[in-house]
Amino acid sequence: MGEDIRPFRIAVADSDLENLQLRLAGARWPAEFSAGPAEFSAGPAALAGPAELAGPAELAGPAGPGEPAGGDRGITADRLRELAEYWRTKFDWRAAEARLNRYPQFTTEIDGQRIHFLHVRSARPDATPLILTHGFPSSAAEFLGLIEELSPDFHLVVPSLPGYAFSTPLSGPGWTLSRTAAAWIELMRRLGYQRYGVHGGDIGAGVSGAVAAADGEHVIGVHVVTDPLTAANTATFLPGMADRLNPDDPVDRLILERMDAFRRDGSGYLAIQNSRPRTIGYGLTDSPLFQLAWIAEKFDEWTRLPIDVDQLLTTVSLYWFTASGVTAAHTLYDQAHSSDWGGAATVPQGFAVFGADETVRRLLPVPEGTHWTEHAHGGHFPAMEAPADVAADLRAFFGPLA
Repeated sequence: MGEDIRPFRIAVADSDLENLQLRLAGARWPAEFSAGPAEFSAGPAALAGPAELAGPAELAGPAGPGEPAGGDRGITADRLRELAEYWRTKFDWRAAEARLNRYPQFTTEIDGQRIHFLHVRSARPDATPLILTHGFPSSAAEFLGLIEELSPDFHLVVPSLPGYAFSTPLSGPGWTLSRTAAAWIELMRRLGYQRYGVHGGDIGAGVSGAVAAADGEHVIGVHVVTDPLTAANTATFLPGMADRLNPDDPVDRLILERMDAFRRDGSGYLAIQNSRPRTIGYGLTDSPLFQLAWIAEKFDEWTRLPIDVDQLLTTVSLYWFTASGVTAAHTLYDQAHSSDWGGAATVPQGFAVFGADETVRRLLPVPEGTHWTEHAHGGHFPAMEAPADVAADLRAFFGPLA
């Protein structure tokens, strides 16, 4: 490996675990309404979230695309109480920590920023190097289910985005997609990889595309995952997109409805981070209940297949122990205020759509011959929801390019 790369091992202090328990036990809960609509006066059955947590449990997604998981005012108190109680009394952080520590981890400083990453080398010397980039609200732990699937065929590099988890503290403002992409290019150079693939979803898709555009000399291909809601949500930020869609066409009409729903009801989390990251950061840093609600709401709304609750709480715990809720928000603010989205990639491109319908192909017109697969199941986090399918698609796409 190259210069200035140091081994890293996760070791959360016992005092931090004890502090988490105390804060959860002493959490102050709101009294929403003394009387009113049935949504608030009904019993637990009306307020329950997607799944009950009686033991090693799973989280089911909402009933249909775009539907709030716990109510149209945000995650419900009953849903959050059961998650918080599981986090406080049943979740085993030390087991999650040990699972993460099974894989070699490192840190390095690039462009003044500490970058944390997993580096899992295949037993095959000729394996294809592949860098996997997570999105929001996620972490490198998103890819744990993929590592065993992919490590026979790939040398895996799995970084934490700047400002996320152990890629903290944030060195300063300005960590946009393009700047992160430049850091990834330098990371792969330091690791000695001359030819490599890139993959990601959500923010990770943007970073991966920017890496491919900026380092086409070394990138053999870029593969991204998406889903219909993510595609429609992203379309709301594209100038003129709504004007190009025909409300009389049933597919275009569905896209317009989803775009409108995101603007009206689904984008609040992003609007506040894009405008007031510092203000919301005080709550995310001081209250584990707030951090849990902030992430669990999105996991519940955006997933379509069961995700083990320990997987969810591993991600929430990483944000909590590293106080990275606020720093992640700052990077979202920086991208929202940046005009630099990188250039267009000229390397081979692959797309895997989960929970697929006709809308995604309409929103992502790709050249003939582009690698394109559709899966009826899954949602925003396919590496957690359907890791075997993601792994199979990565092998199919990158195999001929190696």
